[in-house]
This record gives sequence, structure tokens and C-alpha cells, in this order.
Amino acid sequence: MKKHRVLLAAVAILAVAIIGCSSARRGEAIGRPVQVSSPEIQRGQIVFQQHCHRCHPGGEGGLGPSLNNKPVPSFLMKTQVRAGLGAMPEFDKHEISPDELDDLMRYIIFLRRAR
Repeated sequence: MKKHRVLLAAVAILAVAIIGCSSARRGEAIGRPVQVSSPEIQRGQIVFQQHCHRCHPGGEGGLGPSLNNKPVPSFLMKTQVRAGLGAMPEFDKHEISPDELDDLMRYIIFLRRAR
């Protein structure tokens, strides 16, 4: 019986620690706006604004999860964009061309590094 209480207390402490470590600043600007200079990254920013921003505002969490804190390789992100997953819709090559998808990946990686 005592072991169960200790285990329950440990789980409760862990849950509080996990919740306490999450950011309450979702979507708020933490620093200055990101300055984009490369034409490829600027095109990627336009694609992001058209297709991604409403669920991942500024690359942060919103309706969808944050993109800025996940070191996922580009080929996996491209696969998710093309196939969709869960609530995320799929975007075929008519909606986001292969060149636009490459620029989008450059922009997302740029956002990660800038934050």
C-alpha cells in the first residue's frame, strides 16, 4: 500500500514538472522579427503564410504543434506535407510545387535557427 502511494506521488510530481516546463508564451513574440534576406527563404515565407501560418503561427504552436523546436530532417517534413498526418491536410504538387516545397523547408529551417 505504501509503495502505491509513493509511486502515485512520483507520477504526480513528474506530471506537474512536465506541465510546469511547457511554455505559456505560445505565439507571443519573444524577440525581434526575423529578417529574411535570401530570395529562396522569402519565397518559402510566402508559401508558409499561404498554407501553414494559420495552424503554426510563426512556426510556433497553435492549432498544430510548434515547428521551431523539432529537429526533424527536411525529407520527413516534406513527407508530412505531402501525405498529411492527423488533423494536418495533405498538400499535393498542384497546391505546393516541388520548388515551393524546397523553399518552404529552407524557411522552416531558417526560422528554427533564428529563434
